[in-house]
Amino acid sequence: MTGNAIETDRRMLEALVCPCTQATLRYDAEAQELISEGTKLAYPIRNGIPIMLDSEARVID
Repeated sequence: MTGNAIETDRRMLEALVCPCTQATLRYDAEAQELISEGTKLAYPIRNGIPIMLDSEARVID
């Protein structure tokens, strides 16, 4: 854990799915993001809370 980041419960993250495709998300602990391979979006995790909004997601290659 770095800085003042709150450690996210890994079991909770494993239960989340992509809001667009309902597919499983990949957790990137270093970037603190949940990756949707199908939509090529990375949803941020801020202060231990996944932000599952398309408007907050980052487009990935």
